[in-house]
Amino acid sequence: MFKIKTFNKISDKGLSRFNPSSYTVSDSEATPDAVVLRSQKLQNETLSDSVLAVARAGAGVNNVPVDEYTQKGRVVFNTPGANANAVKELVIAGVLLSSRGILEGKAYVETLDDMTCAQEMSQLLEKEKKRFAGSELAGKTLGIIGLGAIGSMVANAALALDMDVVGFDPALSVEAAWRLSSNVRRAESVQALLAQVDYVSLHVPAIEATKHLINSETLSVMKPTAVVLNFAREAIVNPEDIVSALNNNKLRQYICDFPEPCLIGHSKVIAVPHIGASTAEAEENCAVMAANQVIDFLENGNILNSVNFPFTSMPRAQGAYRLTFTNKNVSGVLGNVLSVFTQHNLNIIDMVNKSRGEIAYNILDLESAPSEAVLAEIAKVDDVITCRALGA
Repeated sequence: MFKIKTFNKISDKGLSRFNPSSYTVSDSEATPDAVVLRSQKLQNETLSDSVLAVARAGAGVNNVPVDEYTQKGRVVFNTPGANANAVKELVIAGVLLSSRGILEGKAYVETLDDMTCAQEMSQLLEKEKKRFAGSELAGKTLGIIGLGAIGSMVANAALALDMDVVGFDPALSVEAAWRLSSNVRRAESVQALLAQVDYVSLHVPAIEATKHLINSETLSVMKPTAVVLNFAREAIVNPEDIVSALNNNKLRQYICDFPEPCLIGHSKVIAVPHIGASTAEAEENCAVMAANQVIDFLENGNILNSVNFPFTSMPRAQGAYRLTFTNKNVSGVLGNVLSVFTQHNLNIIDMVNKSRGEIAYNILDLESAPSEAVLAEIAKVDDVITCRALGA
């Protein structure tokens, strides 16, 4: 029986993936095999040594101490793309709000609550509507920094609105390239992209290389009529530099999902409370993906969408006994482990060995079940971090 601990409210559609005959799911489990969470900061939590995997029902893992868990051989999953449509729709809403005087017009109309004459109100609105005139999106240029699951969907949606789209992503994967329309132009650098756009939408992870990617220097190359949209992470933008650019008419507007004190009340800022992925559908999709990944890992040892372990998957050989082990990515470990099987006359039917950074992960199918003594010997091999028998 596997035990799952949850933090936050996880969609029942995801939790229902855990078969009650094989899993117990609780928010108070003391010794879980895996943890599923959304926004809980695990830096403040002491997890039991029993935890083999942590699944974040969302794309970002800033709330998970990934490096610490990697050293413990603990797999960290995320759910890239599961909330992409929800974020895409909010980005497009942000572009529309910034192009037309929708919010300003609404605020003005609400000041007319003391008017009782419909004819008089109609005449006044006809006279004042020019104050809220905007511009159409067709023909405008949208720049997208980061063309992963969300960025590529935003790009394709913008093209459908007849916008010109230019993108920059030095780490564009083959999978992402397949999702992306051939009509998206490629910029050679962030600066080259920023210099030509009317709107720029950010879709990169919050890592050291992207911290304050949008700052006084990068803002200086943009048109003063441009708009920055940040529905990725707050750390990607220097908020003080944004406010300075807005105050000095070097930037027209800032739309974000991450309110910060210096942004509150600014007339050129539209900030919403981190609702990019807050749809019922996105929460369900993330929960289902997280649960499926945990199940496949616990039952089969397969790893998909991990931020710290390599993608590793192998079909089960019929009737075979499966074993997995994690080790430091140094030479000699695999050979030393295989010698244990040789000494105990255990035949290996199939195996896969993958590495990522300082970690290597191995899945082996054996002709017969390994004994507890074999598992103990493997665990004692130098630089082996974890070893697990999954049965037949």
